[in-house]
Amino acid sequence: QVQLVESGGGLVQAGGSLSLSCAASGRTFSTYAMGWFRQTPGKEREFVAGISRNGGNTHYTDSVKGRFTISRDNAKNTVYLRLNSLKSEDTALYYCAGKNVALLSQNYVHTGNYDYWGQGTQVTVSS
Repeated sequence: QVQLVESGGGLVQAGGSLSLSCAASGRTFSTYAMGWFRQTPGKEREFVAGISRNGGNTHYTDSVKGRFTISRDNAKNTVYLRLNSLKSEDTALYYCAGKNVALLSQNYVHTGNYDYWGQGTQVTVSS
C-alpha cells in the first residue's frame, strides 16, 4: 500500500506558474503508474496528466497540452506537475493517483483504474 501527499498548490494570477508535488510512501514507487486529476465543485474528477512507471511515457488532456508537464523522480518517490500559462479555468482541487501496474495509454484517463489517491491540493487562478 502507498500513501500519497500532494503539495504546492496556491493562489496565482492568470499567466503564472505553479509546481505541484506528490510524495509517495513505501519502497515500490517505481512500480506505480501515476496520474494527476482535478475537480471543481459539482463536477466530476477529470484527468489532467499521466506518467508511466519509468517516466518514459506521458499523457495529457488536450486542454493542458503545451502548458503542463508531468515528471517523476523514482529515487525521491515523487511525481510532479508543472503548471505554466495558467488560466482561470485551471482552478480546481488537484489530486495525484497511483496504480501498482503498468497502464495502457487509454487507461490513464479513468479514475476507476487507480487504487490510491492523495487528499488534494488547491490551485486557484485569479483573472
